[in-house]
Amino acid sequence: MAQRPAVRPHTLTPGVLFQLVRDGQASSRAELARTTGLARSTVSQRVDALLGLGLLVEQGGGASTGGRPPTQLVFDATSGVVLCADLGATHCRLAASDLDSNILAELPGDLEIARGPEIVLGWVRERFAELLDEVGRSPADVRGIGVGVPGPVEFAAGRAVSPPIMPGWDGVAIPPAFADDYPGALVLVDNDVNVMALGEYWASWRHSCDDLLFIKVATGIGCGIVSGGLIHRGADGTAGDLGHVQVPDAGDVLCRCGNRGCVEAVASGGALARELTSIGIEARDSRDVVALARAGNAQAVTMVRQAGRLVGEVLAGAVNFFNPAVIVIGGDLAHVHEQFFAGVREVIYRRSTALATRHLDLARSRLGDRAGVIGCAVTVIEQILSPDAIDAALAPGAGSGEATA
Repeated sequence: MAQRPAVRPHTLTPGVLFQLVRDGQASSRAELARTTGLARSTVSQRVDALLGLGLLVEQGGGASTGGRPPTQLVFDATSGVVLCADLGATHCRLAASDLDSNILAELPGDLEIARGPEIVLGWVRERFAELLDEVGRSPADVRGIGVGVPGPVEFAAGRAVSPPIMPGWDGVAIPPAFADDYPGALVLVDNDVNVMALGEYWASWRHSCDDLLFIKVATGIGCGIVSGGLIHRGADGTAGDLGHVQVPDAGDVLCRCGNRGCVEAVASGGALARELTSIGIEARDSRDVVALARAGNAQAVTMVRQAGRLVGEVLAGAVNFFNPAVIVIGGDLAHVHEQFFAGVREVIYRRSTALATRHLDLARSRLGDRAGVIGCAVTVIEQILSPDAIDAALAPGAGSGEATA
């Protein structure tokens, strides 16, 4: 599936050699020489530089084809830590991972993004310090920080842009909040659904497909788009804002974006909670809706299935337009997937073309609540361990030599 670009002799930098080892295409100096066609002396020189960064280690002996077994080159994922914060509208999850996106420690929490950047980011910094203590690492070990937020983001600057459910965040650049605690660490910020899509794709689908849609249905509705193995953000970072697509059955319901008839206004967990409350069934949020549906409450079950149909209307258009191989559904309503998926599937297969749905796989999130933090980790790791970042760290005058991009 989504393969890294083929290398050419003049591009066989230390960073590219590191990538070959990390991807499992070579596991010794001899294999690197055979794979690249470089002289063994050149390979050894570049491998020694990578060993000096601490990203590769040499271990034991590999399988021998005669003579002394070759020493194995292994990517040392423990050589650094990535801190991750997946911030939703009312809930969050923080984690520390190694450089292979393996979660070392995590911390779920209830935190309203509407409390504003000063309170929310201050809380996140405190929890990051606790996570580092738990895994026995120091701020100096932090190679990068990934943050997902429930709103549009100017990715290059890590700045929230007119986020409808994040009062006080518009124009706020998030990376500077971590500069004092983690100087030199790369901080990347993205929309929460984008990082969930990347986490799900990376963990479960990257070896079998290139094009995927991840739909989060919780307090709101959002979509992360993986196209050609990469997150597609659009010109202004708002790609995938499916929650604000109008659907005929939504009627004249006012949405929080200011428009009427948006699918989020009638099919999100927040909308269902309001509708249940209006008929005398207490439901504060999407999690209460899920609890009621799982307990067999007839009104909640009916509403969840109808919400699936409404989301299916929007997705049917997306299937015809984008032709994804996989649609993954996550967020709170994925926990009542039997009812919700029945509604989604019913409409997608009725409204989309037969060719577009011939090989379509509709799946529930496999990572669940961890998709966001794993996606945050992958976003950072793929940047700090890219060939360009490795080569920059090895360039003369690069300071400590850490691969921090």
